[in-house]
Amino acid sequence: MKKLIKYVIIDILRNKIVLGYTIFLLAVSLGVFNLEDNTAKGLLSLLNIILIIVPLLSIIFSTIYVYNSSEFIELLVSQPVKRTTLLTSIYAGLTTSLMIAVIVGIGLPVFLYDRSEVGLTLVIAGVLLTAVFSGLAMLASIITRDKAKGIGLSILLWFYFAIIFDGLILFILFQFADYPLEKVSIGLTALNPIDLSRILVLLKMDISAMMGYTGAVFKEFFEGAMGYIFISVVMLFWIFSPILLAVKKFNKKDL
Repeated sequence: MKKLIKYVIIDILRNKIVLGYTIFLLAVSLGVFNLEDNTAKGLLSLLNIILIIVPLLSIIFSTIYVYNSSEFIELLVSQPVKRTTLLTSIYAGLTTSLMIAVIVGIGLPVFLYDRSEVGLTLVIAGVLLTAVFSGLAMLASIITRDKAKGIGLSILLWFYFAIIFDGLILFILFQFADYPLEKVSIGLTALNPIDLSRILVLLKMDISAMMGYTGAVFKEFFEGAMGYIFISVVMLFWIFSPILLAVKKFNKKDL
């Protein structure tokens, strides 16, 4: 398992797309901090990159990588290697490589310009979202054999979590505006790892007052011990559930 993970990491880190992805994140991060006199504004700008670009690149690249490695996977399946070990090793290597890109591209500039708790939370959010969307990509690529459909499904998943979900939540809150939905909205954030990451970082920046009464409710809930436990459990669920479903599907799949 360790040899397979090491092979996948080395193979991906040599990939020009991953190198370009790392350089892009590094250039944008350095540019943002150099253009802004206030590091807090730079962190806000990086937050948009982490919430949109990182999930998109993670899910698309991971999906394409799995499809391009189909012959390699079929070869290993014919060897005395458990399918569960095979798929989890590929996921571990793939996720680790993309996490390294995020840590170097975003974590290094944050470390140089802002060593605060907010900056650390921002980098952690990027790492967690990388793990989540890499797992969703693995699930999408296992569900269908067709590469075009798999990539389309991955893009649709990203589009749902990044854009459509917020629209649906706003619609629900608007339709039931006469009811106290502040605490319900906390539960709804658990349905979207991007929203959960966004709220966590914004609350760490202590700008919850700009979010009104709902922001005050979020601040009161997430800053306590139960809030951190809630966040940890939900993010672990989003990380492990897609890959577990992918493993279950892969074990039953006829290659």
